[in-house]
Amino acid sequence: MTNLTPYSNQTIALIAMGICYLLLFTEKLNRAVITIMLATGLTILGVINQTQAISAIDFNTLSLLAGMMIIVNVAERSGMFQYVAIWGAKRVKANPVGIMIMLGIVTAFFSAFLDNVTTVLLIVPVSLQITQKLEVNPYPYLLINIFASNIGGTATLIGDPPNILIGSALNLGFTDFLQHLAPVVILIMVGLISLFCYFWAPTMRASAENKSLVMSINEKDAITDFKLLKLSLIVLCGVIGGFIAAEHIGLENGFIALLGAAVILLLYTLHETHRAADEKVEDILNHVDWTTIFFFTGLFVIVGALERSGFLQTVGEYFIHLTAGSIEKSVFMILGISALFSAMVDNIPFVATMIQTLKAMEESLGGREAMMPVWWALSLGACLGGNGTLIGASANVIVAGIAAREGRAISFLRFLIWSIPVMIMSILIAALYLYLFYFIDINK
Repeated sequence: MTNLTPYSNQTIALIAMGICYLLLFTEKLNRAVITIMLATGLTILGVINQTQAISAIDFNTLSLLAGMMIIVNVAERSGMFQYVAIWGAKRVKANPVGIMIMLGIVTAFFSAFLDNVTTVLLIVPVSLQITQKLEVNPYPYLLINIFASNIGGTATLIGDPPNILIGSALNLGFTDFLQHLAPVVILIMVGLISLFCYFWAPTMRASAENKSLVMSINEKDAITDFKLLKLSLIVLCGVIGGFIAAEHIGLENGFIALLGAAVILLLYTLHETHRAADEKVEDILNHVDWTTIFFFTGLFVIVGALERSGFLQTVGEYFIHLTAGSIEKSVFMILGISALFSAMVDNIPFVATMIQTLKAMEESLGGREAMMPVWWALSLGACLGGNGTLIGASANVIVAGIAAREGRAISFLRFLIWSIPVMIMSILIAALYLYLFYFIDINK
């Protein structure tokens, strides 16, 4: 391997990350291929050695992602998520405005516990089915699905990949995210629903006949397997309970997720023949998003190379100088930068890089406890910033694709008319929340 100077290592690692962002933005190559190739290239060049590369991979994050993907893949086959969406629509007597509100709440709630892509894949077809029966404009329903999925995913450890990265890096538990982020997520959802009701409610009208069509939908028909539904609920509750108790029982979140995955696979195939059980398990594993798993694997090595080269330490020192060592300035700067950046490109590499940068700053800014507001700002900015543009989050792209197939295309510019105000509103509420929660006593 080539023996490079520290300066050369920094330059090459930085170029690799730049190429990573460029290729991810252009979408010319599979994102897993991009990070794996760049990671192996950095190892061959000696910017990071093989031992360091392996140690840079956060297996707790990978285990948490894989475990939850398996659990959700099994659970969704029961039809429980579609059932809840239809049930919610009927609880508001098929009122168009009430359905919009209910779908937003259901989407946000599920996104707090499932990945956003899975949530919209399950909820959006139901939304389109209901709006078709009501003969109302589906656009506001699709928009609230998108916005609520990104907002709701901000509330918990497992709701959005940036939170998984932050939680694993800082050894934070499920309750940490719930305690610090769920309240502001609720406030932002109230703001989102109020905004949509103000602008859309006057145009939402449906005839009594069309409402009766929605009321005639039997939500129980969405349940394809009642036994699997019960088993899935038990395992999901057990896993979430495990996350809450993790810090007390000394287990990593990734281990708990994998344990839950193993249990649900066992229960799912318990009374099958050996051949049938193998086929079912293989089918579930085929639906795991392995592209994301390997994307993360390569990304961890790239970020590890940046860290080993000393570049992130340099960035951290510059940032401290820029904010004059002020936690308060750091919070609002990180919140704004992460939101802006996440609206334009994939927030995962940005957050992965910022984690190591912020870690390098902790000692100079008073340690982990003093830095916690900055970490929450990173989470809020990265997750909420995904609502900024149509390419800001994977869920946005997925919904746009579904809408286009149904002849209801969402254009990039038309989306901006709503996405920019929603993102600004969300970030302003988050900023006010962070100020009141962490700094109001300091300024008295």
